[in-house]
Amino acid sequence: MILFPAIDLKDGRCVRLRQGDMAQATVFNDDPANQARRFVEAGAEWIHVVDLNGAFAGRPLNAPAVSAIVAAAKVPLQLGGGIRDMATIEAWLKAGITRVILGTVAVKTPELVRQACKAYPGHVAVGIDARNGMVATEGWAETSDLSVIDLARRFVDAGVSALIHTDIDRDGVMGGPNISASAALARAVPIPVIVSGGVSSLADILAVKAEEGSGLAGVIAGRAIYDGRLDIKAAIDVLKA
Repeated sequence: MILFPAIDLKDGRCVRLRQGDMAQATVFNDDPANQARRFVEAGAEWIHVVDLNGAFAGRPLNAPAVSAIVAAAKVPLQLGGGIRDMATIEAWLKAGITRVILGTVAVKTPELVRQACKAYPGHVAVGIDARNGMVATEGWAETSDLSVIDLARRFVDAGVSALIHTDIDRDGVMGGPNISASAALARAVPIPVIVSGGVSSLADILAVKAEEGSGLAGVIAGRAIYDGRLDIKAAIDVLKA
């Protein structure tokens, strides 16, 4: 299993939100590239990056910061936020992003996901952001009438490399991830699932690891790392055991 330390970008800075609320942003580093280097030095083998401004605007808005992270990190990066067309997908992959994450378009334009997976096999993930089991879109500002599992099943034969399942109500509040919901999703579809939202300690990492057999492939952690509650090396050791 893989640990994905998270860099969430707002106005060019590294922040963490509380339950996806842009008004509740805590700045942890004014230099995202510096943060990426710190993660790599601590042992991170992947980094999870989100363009928060882009997620709300529907187009990339933190490109300079993302490019700086690419140059600094030298490890694979997965990026989400505001990626809504093939031109943007192609541009990010050419810029050095390893895997793009499609969220809103997976709900509103599912054919784009299929097209992208065919054009760039192994380089496309789907982000499924959930509120009470229902899919949220537009930077979590809207909640659809589509369930998490129903959305995932649309892409079983599409070639999606991973599903990133985020429980919005757990995100940034340090209350523990919704592992049962992520594991249920992993059991429902043959696509690797990455847990996101709420990781607060090494105990949460151990709990995720315990569900590896269900199809969980990794876990994203943000605030717990920044607050010093989760040591990257210790978490990686647990996940690789």
